[in-house]
Amino acid sequence: MLQTASDRPAPPRIYLAGPDVFRPDSAQVFAHLKACCTRLGLVGLEPSDGGHAAGFQGSDAALARRIYEGNIALIHEADGVVANLMDFRGLEPDSGTVFELGYAVALGKPVVAYGVPAGTYAERIGAATACARDPAGVLREVASGTMVEGLGQRLNLMLTHSAEIVETAEAALQRLAERLVRAPYNPTA
Repeated sequence: MLQTASDRPAPPRIYLAGPDVFRPDSAQVFAHLKACCTRLGLVGLEPSDGGHAAGFQGSDAALARRIYEGNIALIHEADGVVANLMDFRGLEPDSGTVFELGYAVALGKPVVAYGVPAGTYAERIGAATACARDPAGVLREVASGTMVEGLGQRLNLMLTHSAEIVETAEAALQRLAERLVRAPYNPTA
């Protein structure tokens, strides 16, 4: 029996999380990510701007609420999430992206992350901040005494154990495509 277009499953939808929304070339970044999605049989979902680009006239608080609600809705619609966890304004990923990753994980959606610097989190902190080992061998920031999370992870363990980490956006999308894309259309099936 021949399949019709309405019989075919919809392509998986992927929420494109990350601080790329703040870049001056964000339109080009998302165009590239969406094109990669299309090549892999996915649909890329760009984060919502809450209507800002369309000339939203409300208050900053109202716009912030619309952006939040729009992105929550997109994560619910998505079959998976690709998250850019690059260092953002310091040595940690963007907090909004981290929230979106956690929200998606709580919904049971697969998450693949990219943009994580090489090496361990402790190595990166130690290179940027004066650190020393205490008498028990725990690495601590010298100025505050705060423990630097070790355990050999590339990021905080809550991130490294909730998302698979790969090197590039393209590799992350490929990994989700391998998990989510159903068998290709076969007109003789």
